[in-house]
Amino acid sequence: MNPARIAALRLGMGEAMPAFTVQINCGSGMQSIDIGFRYIQEGMADLVLAGGAESLSHSPLIYRRSAVDWYAALAGARSLPARLKVLAAWRPSMLKPVIGLERGLTDPIVELNMGQTAEVLAHVFKISRRDADQYAVESQLKLARAQKEGHFAGELEPAFGRDGKCYDFDDGVRPDTSVESLAKLKPAFERPWGKVTPGNSSQITDGASWVILASEAAVKKHGLTPRAVIVDSHWSALDPSIMGLGPVLCSAALMARNGLHLGEVDLWELNEAFAAQVLSCLAAFADEVFCRDVLQLDGAVGTLAASSMWTAAPSGSAIRSAPAATGSCCILSTRSSGSAASAGLPPSASAAGRVVPC
Repeated sequence: MNPARIAALRLGMGEAMPAFTVQINCGSGMQSIDIGFRYIQEGMADLVLAGGAESLSHSPLIYRRSAVDWYAALAGARSLPARLKVLAAWRPSMLKPVIGLERGLTDPIVELNMGQTAEVLAHVFKISRRDADQYAVESQLKLARAQKEGHFAGELEPAFGRDGKCYDFDDGVRPDTSVESLAKLKPAFERPWGKVTPGNSSQITDGASWVILASEAAVKKHGLTPRAVIVDSHWSALDPSIMGLGPVLCSAALMARNGLHLGEVDLWELNEAFAAQVLSCLAAFADEVFCRDVLQLDGAVGTLAASSMWTAAPSGSAIRSAPAATGSCCILSTRSSGSAASAGLPPSASAAGRVVPC
């Protein structure tokens, strides 16, 4: 139940190396990076290996509650008559499994799964099915081109199956995808008019990603060349039914705290599972009423250099501030090509700020 500890041992870090695992679904990897950043910031560590891993092909099938209660009653029966009575209560429906992943991604407060919350946002911000499909197609083509041109050379490590097969690149890329082919797919959650389909959502797959976090002293000691310098981070929460807007709220807080505006951010990563959710976040930032009344970003609306596909939201969106329930994190960093000191802090002095919501 502690994959981080297992990874540390298998990497040969030694039995004395502490390691722990955090779990908040999609935000787990970002949470681990944020914790590592804080450890280094407080002087408690110099080098931290942080990241996330998932193996959804091993997502379990579980028994229904009625079946669990039946097995418990059978185990507790102490006499033959009592056991016969329990056996008589068995029903074939108890054998129907429950998909563990579906239950794990369903919020018990609002009784909506993640895909359904994306449908809520698509409705509020008027994201069309074609817009979502177009965004998905462009995403597939961009990744296919990046793989072909070797942009990830040196970043990806091959994985090996138990049968010895080598997986040396992401195998979910479909460069032959088109808007026309995606239009034939049925909605996954809200039929027949839903916007979220298997074609404009992230795949259910296996994978892992790790980053090395280092203090200024560790960078110099080990001769490291940093890719970026983490400057700040922030967590926000909102109503679970609109959980997909989490990146918007925490990004707004980061920009306000660091004196940045939307037009000053040159790269915006929205690491979300559904095209409709990404487009809704972009639409929220484009909505002046939403930015002013909800995010309190007066004069912050500007050009968002994030994607070639985005849809403006209607003025006066129906969403207002909601109770805290679902969290999301942003990490603000500045890109670096040399030592950490060359990043040019503070971020407000540079237009190279990078906000990365998860």
